[in-house]
Amino acid sequence: MEKEIILNKVDHTLLAQTATWEEIKQILDDAMKYQTASVCIPPCYVKRASEYLNGKMAVCTVIGFPNGYHTTAVKVFETKDAVNNGADEIDMVINITDLKNRDYDAITKEIRAIKEACQDRILKVIIETCLLSDEEKIKMCEIVTEAGADYIKTSTGFSTAGATFDDVALFAKHVGKEVKIKAAGGIASFDDADKFVELGADRLGTSRLVKIMKSEASDGQY
Repeated sequence: MEKEIILNKVDHTLLAQTATWEEIKQILDDAMKYQTASVCIPPCYVKRASEYLNGKMAVCTVIGFPNGYHTTAVKVFETKDAVNNGADEIDMVINITDLKNRDYDAITKEIRAIKEACQDRILKVIIETCLLSDEEKIKMCEIVTEAGADYIKTSTGFSTAGATFDDVALFAKHVGKEVKIKAAGGIASFDDADKFVELGADRLGTSRLVKIMKSEASDGQY
């Protein structure tokens, strides 16, 4: 697959706790230059980024990040605040303790509440696959589908591991037809990205692919 097509599927991401506005602005500029699907940035930068981009690029932010154990009321408030500040897409983290406790109804209700708070914005549900059994991953495919979210997402990138080919393939087998897949965490090459897309991923959360493009450009390869 051509690099430009893959880049169109990338949520160009910077979520480091130390990220400065200058670093965020560089992410925004690079995303516009390489035509990524969106930029994924901390909530505190959403308003400033939205004003800077002025509709030229979708702004994605994270909710309940990275551990997911905020109460639903907090996550809903975060979501409404992000939307009011100009967020176009929301990536929420599930309460993994609810999943471990088999409180599936609580997870479903939370996703629905956050989806409602999103209004017409895209909602991606991060399930942190590295902490789950295959049985739990399959159950989350069912819950995300039932709750009406737009995407199921593998990882925050802040836990013990990121996206794997096996997890994306598992998602593709068990998620509803209307739910898309986002692979995130540890995607380090265009070959890996191509494989994730081939297996069923529609979005890729990474900053490395744009860095590769910039490096190739500086070397005269692109």
